[in-house]
Amino acid sequence: MRKQELSAFSLILTSCFLGCMATVMFSGCKPAAPPVADDQVSDNTTLTAETPVSETPADEPDALKTSSEDDKVADVLAAGGDWPQWGGTRLRNNVPSVTNLPSTWNVGGYDVELGAWSDKNSENIAWYAELGSQTYGNPVVADGKVFVGTNNGAGHLKRYPATVDLGCLLAFSEEDGSFLWQHSSEKLITGRVHDWPLQGICSSPLVEGKRLWFVTSRGEVRCVDTEGFHDGKNDGPVQGENARVADLPMSLPEDEELEGEPPVPPGKQAIAALKEGNVADVLKTALEKANEAVEGDVTVEATGDTSWKLTGTFNGVDRTLTVKVAGPRLSVFKTLGVDDKRDADTIWIYNMMTELGISQHNMCSCSLTSYGDWLFINTSNGLDESHINLPAPEAPAFICLNKNTGELIWQDASPGSNILHGQWSSPTVAELGGEIQVLFCGGDGWLYSFKAAGGKDGESELLWKFDCNPKETEWIIGGSGTRNNLIATPVVYNDLVYIGVGQDPEHEIGEGHLWCIDPTKRGDVSPELAMKVEGDKRVPIPHKRIQAVIPEEGEIAVDNPNSAVVWHYAMQDTNGDDEIDYEEEMHRTIGTCAIKDDVLYIADFGGVVHCLDARGDNGQPKVYFTYDMFALSWGSPLIADGKVFIGDEDGEVAVFEFGPQYNEPMEEINMRTSVYSTPIAANGRIYISTKDKLFAIEKKD
Repeated sequence: MRKQELSAFSLILTSCFLGCMATVMFSGCKPAAPPVADDQVSDNTTLTAETPVSETPADEPDALKTSSEDDKVADVLAAGGDWPQWGGTRLRNNVPSVTNLPSTWNVGGYDVELGAWSDKNSENIAWYAELGSQTYGNPVVADGKVFVGTNNGAGHLKRYPATVDLGCLLAFSEEDGSFLWQHSSEKLITGRVHDWPLQGICSSPLVEGKRLWFVTSRGEVRCVDTEGFHDGKNDGPVQGENARVADLPMSLPEDEELEGEPPVPPGKQAIAALKEGNVADVLKTALEKANEAVEGDVTVEATGDTSWKLTGTFNGVDRTLTVKVAGPRLSVFKTLGVDDKRDADTIWIYNMMTELGISQHNMCSCSLTSYGDWLFINTSNGLDESHINLPAPEAPAFICLNKNTGELIWQDASPGSNILHGQWSSPTVAELGGEIQVLFCGGDGWLYSFKAAGGKDGESELLWKFDCNPKETEWIIGGSGTRNNLIATPVVYNDLVYIGVGQDPEHEIGEGHLWCIDPTKRGDVSPELAMKVEGDKRVPIPHKRIQAVIPEEGEIAVDNPNSAVVWHYAMQDTNGDDEIDYEEEMHRTIGTCAIKDDVLYIADFGGVVHCLDARGDNGQPKVYFTYDMFALSWGSPLIADGKVFIGDEDGEVAVFEFGPQYNEPMEEINMRTSVYSTPIAANGRIYISTKDKLFAIEKKD
């Protein structure tokens, strides 16, 4: 049994393990990684389309018209069908009414003789699909498709081989897992401070009708057509979007040893031919590898000293390619259109970096949600690589867009200069206390509630705010402190709000807190207020980033008479031995609660599954049981069909029978590689994205 008092050896072991993790979601404190290669980053101006976001598309589908929002939520939760966003609905409670799910399965494994993955011995697997080399996005199911964010390790597009680092949103057929299309986000030229290598798309998309919204690794909110170009139409105001086809280097590798006369670099060979009105063999070869093989004659037109247009037939499509020198390479681009069936069809783009000046820390990871025509996004604005400086303290942390046009409706920068690290949570929307509230987790460790409609003149209207950390807790760079971020998503259940605190997964397994909050109060509804003792007076003091209350400076935390706390769980001596065992403590979590029939499940980052009464017990937490999975847990529980499913970093999925009396898993299933995401269920199947594969799991007769 693990105790709270860790030995020196275990502390060292834990520190070494966390410090050496090669695959992490939030990477601000990791050792330096190899720099992003020049051929893996893009020119911002090249790939960003001119996007008139103020006009509503004339062909807006009927499915986007606002209907009863309460009916939408009830329909999704009751139907047992599609699961179209993170948590299924804007309430974020992962409890679909799906039935006939298996409690055990076998995913197959790597066949050494074949040198490839084999499903020969698989059981209850409908299909599997290849994802990138690291996957943190949760799948969603809608419109006959499964969508998931990952990186480019699978190399589904020939023009982007698996060696090219991208953020990828993939679309697969729900029926058989066949690949449909991919949205490709090239790496930002600013590098790891904004777009950490290999992390891919960490946003889970939102789908309504034929429209899908997600946040890219480039700090963009994008609306795309769920059909891609398979419907034979280029929808929306974004037309003529450029896409990279191939790159030819303008110089030879510096470490290449050559004898005799050095060869001419491929890019310069191609330029020499283009100046003569020809297409060099080296360029033809590159186009063929990118699935844009030259067929017949090509007309070459110079459009500048170092740019050309190639008009001809490429892979059976009559089109014009653009060729230009871009830094250390000669790059070829095409204009996406109805012939590009394997690419995404973008409707509109809102670039938060250029429009709002946000500076995300390492990545943007918000899984957005909506209410009517309102789209809600956490911008991920955060610190720079120093982990001290905040480049854009006045940039908004939370925004609301028109989901049909991408037009900004309102914004809010409440966390301001108090952001601790990054802002990687996702919003929740619910009607609470007669008000449509949108709940945002701030990078300062506060949970904020705003009127979903916003205030006047594009500003927000705050309803309440809640400090999720005790006032004397302290933020220390690297995770050794006691003050925490909010990475989990708030869950609304029976008109109450549930949220746990956490930090970057590379930080230590520290102390955590799980809160149940009454959202009907207004103003500062934190458990405590920060005061300065001045003689016989207590004077309120403004919130401070590192430590809200410093007792040595005459500051104190006092109970807040306006507190909205229903109950608070940090630890509980459930076995009555007067010690706090490891599994009796709520550690930091990046996972989100799942609640059904007043029974709450949550996994903390330390790998402990906690089962509690969602109602509490006279203002105190009521713990039914805890279970130690003995592996770090990044994801959240799925409650479906009388079972609870929770994955861990060791690649195990624990399957519990639902209910407080079932305190040990009925099965622990090996997925063969890490599970960083959350299982979901839709239309009679479980979907689990592991580190590099997506599995559709169903009960076989």
